[in-house]
Amino acid sequence: MKKLLFALLAFQVISCTGEKKEPSVASSHSSTETLALNLDEGKGIVNYSDSPHVALKSIDIGDCRWTEGFWADKWKIAEETMVPHMGEILKGDIGHAYNNFKIAAGLKEGEHKGFWWHDGDFYKWMEASTYIYAVNKDEKIAEELDEIISVIAQAQLENGYLSTPIIIRDDIEPFSNRRYHELYNSGHLMTAACIHNRVTGKTNFLDIAIKNADYLYDLFSPKPEHLKRFGFNQTQIMGLVELYRTTKDKRYLELAEQFINMRGTYKIEDDETTKGYPIGDMVQERVPLREETEAVGHAVLALYYYAGAADVYAETGEKALIDALDRLWENVTHKKMYVTGAVGQTHYGRSSRLDKIEEGFIDEYMMPNLTAYNETCANICNSMFNYRMLSLSGDPKHGDIMELVLHNSGLSGISLEGTHYYYSNPLRKIDGALDYEKMNVEFPERQPYLECFCCPPNLVRTIAKSPSWAYSKSQNGIAVNLYGGNELNTELLDGSPLKLRQQSNYPWDGAVKITINECKEDAFDLLLRIPQWAKGTTIKVNGEAVENVTPGQFAKINRKWSAGDVIEMDMPMETKFIEGHPRIEEIRNQVALKRGPVVYCIESADLPKGTDITDVYLSSDLKFSPSYKPDFLGGVTTLDGDILIRNDKTNGMYSVVEQPKFTTYSTHLIPYYAWSNRGQGEMSVFLPIIWNRQ
Repeated sequence: MKKLLFALLAFQVISCTGEKKEPSVASSHSSTETLALNLDEGKGIVNYSDSPHVALKSIDIGDCRWTEGFWADKWKIAEETMVPHMGEILKGDIGHAYNNFKIAAGLKEGEHKGFWWHDGDFYKWMEASTYIYAVNKDEKIAEELDEIISVIAQAQLENGYLSTPIIIRDDIEPFSNRRYHELYNSGHLMTAACIHNRVTGKTNFLDIAIKNADYLYDLFSPKPEHLKRFGFNQTQIMGLVELYRTTKDKRYLELAEQFINMRGTYKIEDDETTKGYPIGDMVQERVPLREETEAVGHAVLALYYYAGAADVYAETGEKALIDALDRLWENVTHKKMYVTGAVGQTHYGRSSRLDKIEEGFIDEYMMPNLTAYNETCANICNSMFNYRMLSLSGDPKHGDIMELVLHNSGLSGISLEGTHYYYSNPLRKIDGALDYEKMNVEFPERQPYLECFCCPPNLVRTIAKSPSWAYSKSQNGIAVNLYGGNELNTELLDGSPLKLRQQSNYPWDGAVKITINECKEDAFDLLLRIPQWAKGTTIKVNGEAVENVTPGQFAKINRKWSAGDVIEMDMPMETKFIEGHPRIEEIRNQVALKRGPVVYCIESADLPKGTDITDVYLSSDLKFSPSYKPDFLGGVTTLDGDILIRNDKTNGMYSVVEQPKFTTYSTHLIPYYAWSNRGQGEMSVFLPIIWNRQ
């Protein structure tokens, strides 16, 4: 009876617009019949195969696999622990996500558990599982996904609606309040289904997504007034564009663009559809995207929005869109991003236009460390946005940010063994400074389960798909975006085969060796991203030096390649002091240490017992040496050297100081992402420094 009522409700919403809608073709197809849709054969994580406004196009999922070193180790943990362990949580009674689908399908008794967006979190885990399957071809993964998909299909309403909290409950109508995150769930459904189709060739999951997208099109395309403010958590834009790329149904692209066009076109006030959730800048609805000049509000919502707009631009080429995205990238990167690539400075605050916001952006250069929120999802979204901007523009500056997040503020969200999680990622921790009992999701240590479970599967799916970020296809060649031991077996855009092997202990060592194993006879380009920090980088091809190697650019080598050709690149990895902009008041006269793409921190486990993190100083006279420790913290390079520990503690809020007294202590700094893996303790990325004035 309830499913019938929902179907009638949807019919009433559509009918009241006065527009006659033709029955959806796609939603009536069976899994076999969907093949008649002439699905696109592109198999990239973002399917740019036919996107006209893209400089670099995705390799196919599975074309690249990590073979040795840093990312091979992380991917192996994802395969063996992260994804299976997370599956046990989400399919069991703790995570309860799979139970929700079973209850909605009538296969199990019970109540919905988890937040409104928990369906989307489950889809992210399914997406991660699909990436793992794309590489290891373990049929048990495919069989399990098929079983889950059959349950999801049974949970879906006849009209295409699919959001388990609403289906299970009897007291809430669909799309009656945007805080229910129905479109967020739909967005992750569509993305996961497209990935599943590209990897497996099956349409069982895709059928569900098509049916849901058709429902959304019929519901939203007439632009009813009471629905204009929905879609604030903008995963549905990416999902719809990906579904358009897969099926070539232009309605999905039109609807994706409509969700952008609707933002900021209505009166900003609380109403029945917004009660219980902040309005205005919090959800990026104060200013239309094409007119926006700064990143505001919830950082995850903002960056999903920007990534979705980048997907739309890839298909339409609208200049106003890319101009806005360039402005917003500049604002985020140069005025609101931490040295670790993290974003979203505060848990609670106000935007520059004085709207109440949560988990997001505040004023420029206002960068607290102890209370920095830096939600793991926001950091991952920053890398997703930059992958898209790299693809659109071909500008390696976006690859630099993608890499920065991956090696720092992304990985810090999960423990080294892959089973415990952080929601927020501060740059400093002081024992007793925060009352965790009064806080919403921050914890003094990583947790085995977060009730708000959006971040863990977002991070795990990113690690699982990281091989597909390592390379992109240029017009006549291949671009190397990420460094690490891997093998690439792909086809260039002209269909010619390319096989190569990359050997490197990056990010601990800047030496990279690439061997061509198979390629076409005609000349083609090899593009090597030279990070902005990598000044002095040298490149040799078969022992001969390559000229014009410039940091912050792709080194373009065009030649007739042959099997056996060897490219050797050496990026000097000096340990460098990093200081903040003068307007970042909290870190005036402080520095962070960075080597290559990795940001370091000091942890109390590496200090004398009883030493407060606030008593640690650096001196410009004291140098640090890198030391690779294969059996420490999963295998890391530490920065070994002397620090200064202040002996005379300050008493009271203010006190008279004469000549501070310091002792020298030999220790090491560790990569920021590896902190909090040795029990509770204090930590800081930025440390006060005493400069030698000579």
